[in-house]
Amino acid sequence: MVTLTGLKLKNPTILAAGIMGTTGASLVRMAKKGVGAVVTKSIGPEPKEGHHNPSMVQLECGFLNAMGLPNPSYKAFLQELEFAKKETSVPVIASIFGGDADDFLKVADGLSPAKPDAFELNVSCPHAQGYGAMIGSDPYVVEEITRAVCDSVDVPVWVKLTPNVTDIASIGEAAERGGADAVVAINTVRAMAIDIATGYPILGNRFGGLSGEAIKPIAVKCVYDLYAALDIPIIGVGGVSKWQDAIEMMMAGASAVQVGSAVFDGIGVFGSIADGIDNYLDKNGHVTIEDIIGLAHEVI
Repeated sequence: MVTLTGLKLKNPTILAAGIMGTTGASLVRMAKKGVGAVVTKSIGPEPKEGHHNPSMVQLECGFLNAMGLPNPSYKAFLQELEFAKKETSVPVIASIFGGDADDFLKVADGLSPAKPDAFELNVSCPHAQGYGAMIGSDPYVVEEITRAVCDSVDVPVWVKLTPNVTDIASIGEAAERGGADAVVAINTVRAMAIDIATGYPILGNRFGGLSGEAIKPIAVKCVYDLYAALDIPIIGVGGVSKWQDAIEMMMAGASAVQVGSAVFDGIGVFGSIADGIDNYLDKNGHVTIEDIIGLAHEVI
């Protein structure tokens, strides 16, 4: 059992936003596969179609996607969230996005009747015009958005950070000043692929976000930097596909990990990672994961 921002998780694995979280039924399905908590797809103030296809491609080092935050709006998603809350025994976190503090507040207030266990503020999507990283790279805006939501809701607020900045610690500090209960690091890394047969970019949006094993070292460094700068928990995400990755994230400073792209290879990945973490702790004489969180900072 893990306690994270007051939430009780049976293990430190969490389904990342945007992966199997588009409906209440899909969230329920994932909740039954050994995960500690689930995060919905990012939901916004108005219906959004997203970018034209191709919107996702598998590369030799991971996945490249430019979905463009497609969603039905908070009004249409409310029923899905209510269903997930009713049918699951794990915490359900609502991921939300908007173009400014008013948008975030509208969505948070609109989804609150479904009683999500926490909100995750997406200020980090790298390929949605006017949203995500475009606003999440400004500390002032991140602090303003975070404070607006924190002042309005009575559940924990997590802020998902972009790696596409010069100093992620300064963005994390802005979220902490705004009242965030935790930060999530990281979202995808801005990237691109070109078809050499035609000379055209492969994605319909031309560029997108890289996920998967290629970005794990970037995520580990971001978690490490944030742990040194913040007093609130960090949830590590980016390239976690096995228990060794989770342990590495925790040693860098993560209190829990989210898993996204690895679901492609099988939804049993959560149970596998959780079992591996437990076995590692037992074999190395650790009582809980708190014994290894931030351990890399103590090495001289």
